[in-house]
Amino acid sequence: MNRVVSRLLMFVSLMQFTLGTTSAALMPRTNFVIVLCDDLGYGDIGCFGHPHIKTPQLDKLAGEGLRLTDCYAAAPVCSPSRSGLLTGRIPNRLGVYDWIPEKSPMHLMQREITISRLLKDAGYQTCHVGKWHCNGHFNSSEQPQPSDHGFDHWFSTQNNSLPSHHNPINFVRNGQPVGPLEGYSSQIIVDEAMSWLGRRETTKPFLLMVWLHSPHEPVATASPFVAQYKSVAESDDQAEYFGNVTQLDHEVGRLMKRLDDDGLRDNTLVFFSSDNGPETLNRYKGSQRSHGRPGPLRGMKLHMYEGGIRVPGLLRWPGHAQAGQTVKEPVASYDLLPTLCAIANVKAPTDRALDGASLLPLFDSKPVARSKPLYWQYDRAIGANRIALRDGDWKLLANTDLSKFEMYNLRSDLAEQHDLSTSDPARLADLTAKLKQLHAEVKAESPTWPAGPGTGGPNAKKATKQGL
Repeated sequence: MNRVVSRLLMFVSLMQFTLGTTSAALMPRTNFVIVLCDDLGYGDIGCFGHPHIKTPQLDKLAGEGLRLTDCYAAAPVCSPSRSGLLTGRIPNRLGVYDWIPEKSPMHLMQREITISRLLKDAGYQTCHVGKWHCNGHFNSSEQPQPSDHGFDHWFSTQNNSLPSHHNPINFVRNGQPVGPLEGYSSQIIVDEAMSWLGRRETTKPFLLMVWLHSPHEPVATASPFVAQYKSVAESDDQAEYFGNVTQLDHEVGRLMKRLDDDGLRDNTLVFFSSDNGPETLNRYKGSQRSHGRPGPLRGMKLHMYEGGIRVPGLLRWPGHAQAGQTVKEPVASYDLLPTLCAIANVKAPTDRALDGASLLPLFDSKPVARSKPLYWQYDRAIGANRIALRDGDWKLLANTDLSKFEMYNLRSDLAEQHDLSTSDPARLADLTAKLKQLHAEVKAESPTWPAGPGTGGPNAKKATKQGL
């Protein structure tokens, strides 16, 4: 009798193991969609408080997931921000110190490990569509291209779409120039993303990065979207900017609908954000300054104040991210690599410093466990402050030689109007020590570049071959 019972128990255990293993094997792995806008300000969309711009699709996305009020780009300017997102590392570690002009020696080096490479090696299908801006020699064997950083399929431009964001001629698909295209860049990019979704292997998970040019100057917007703002805009330029944000909202909505139509909503994490704050300068002859808004924040693009680095953030992951929740925990775009690795059960790199942290605790309403504060450095920033650090609710700003500091409590002083550096010397000393330690660590790792376009200015490096 005991032998019969023993055999029965062994059979039951074997069946449980088999069923459990089979169930785990059949569970689909999470897909990832990362939508990144260009120069979209913190206050430029409806769910972040713009008084006029209509963004019904993004507002809906916010209602279906998390609205991240303390979401940060990796830098206050485009190329460093994008490189930081891809690698989970402070951009200065990578040698991407500023925006990258054409033919610049500066680029995201092959030795860097990107989230696209990690996921591709783990069986994910990977796609990049839109603005790349991580090299100066685009579509050239002289520098790594999107495919060298782990993207199976890419349909991209070096920087802006040219000659404008309407009817561009400079897109490249998997190394082949596409030639003249009709339409607006956001629509063209989303069309390509949806086409790729339709061709992918449905049995494999995917990473899709959709990097829109909008609303970067020079703004180009379809007339029906501009017409919505003629009665409230102060100028034709402003109406076109407002309409441009609504147009990119429309394109995000098309992409979300495609996920729904393909039955992908419930198993796809969607992250939406911007590469930096709204445009500061009048870059184009005959145009006014961009009409982007930093909302309640101080500064804009190229500033180390919040308006340059804090950006709108939305995250939807059904069944994990509580719908309609507002999260005030500080998060950064370089948190994406450790977060996506944790979700996909992929080992993050251990042979180099990672500056991001997994955001998984957010889904249980817990704080993110960081081993170091958030850190930014931009040597060509507008104003005296070139370095910033956020630790909890506190932010420290410093000039280039770390001789002058400003300190703010962001929870009580979001607009950074009340410098507390002289009134709280103990906290200033603590934050200064942390900033100096991290600054020295980053500086020691920062590579150098030969002289060339984009390598001049206050952050110039000596002309050496190091880092190539």
